[in-house]
Amino acid sequence: MPELSVVVPVFNERDNIPPLLAEIASALRGKVDFEIVYVDDDSSDDSRAVLAAQKAGYPELRVLHHVTRSGQSTAVWNGVRAARGGWIATLDGDGQNDPADIPKLLAARASAAAEVKLFAGWRTTRRDSFNKRISSKIANAVRSRMLRDATPDTGCGLKLFERETFLRLPYFDHMHRYLPALVRRAGFASQSVPVGHRPRTAGTSKYGMLDRLWVGLADLRGVAWLMRRAKVTRVEEL
Repeated sequence: MPELSVVVPVFNERDNIPPLLAEIASALRGKVDFEIVYVDDDSSDDSRAVLAAQKAGYPELRVLHHVTRSGQSTAVWNGVRAARGGWIATLDGDGQNDPADIPKLLAARASAAAEVKLFAGWRTTRRDSFNKRISSKIANAVRSRMLRDATPDTGCGLKLFERETFLRLPYFDHMHRYLPALVRRAGFASQSVPVGHRPRTAGTSKYGMLDRLWVGLADLRGVAWLMRRAKVTRVEEL
């Protein structure tokens, strides 16, 4: 069984698949026993065929396919459920997260307290359009004020977390944006780790400014309610 499963959700990212796979393998081979789980969210391009062709060169690669389009959170959820590693690293499929930062998250885990179950990438320098940076900044500020999750960047796709802890969290669409708050609700802690960020070199973004803001505002109320209703009790056996 691998120690680490790298879960990558993709939708119409056919040109980003081969280079990102090569980078993941280069970053992790010889450092940790790992697998790569790609989840294709019913792409309308030939991403699925590209992934199938890549399996010959990457024995670590597994490919899952959504029969109907279900969104990024569901792709991550199904990838984690299918994963065999005890710890999960997630990456966006657009190539903007650098797989070379995964060992940095693993190193942070090695020196962290046992209660830290999530290591969240923190994009200190964004390589996005002006509109995307502004919408993300507003969303982060509103989220931080409402949830008090002490996390500067929840939108970064690069994360490392314990599989068992993740599967205990409440599942809902867009939950991947609120993992620090949900992990805290479960009685554990998260740690932000500065990571790199790169411009997109192929394909197009799947989210616009209004998409991010309206979806975020709708979900925030639900997550805030979950936080208020949470109750974690220590249990001791006599």
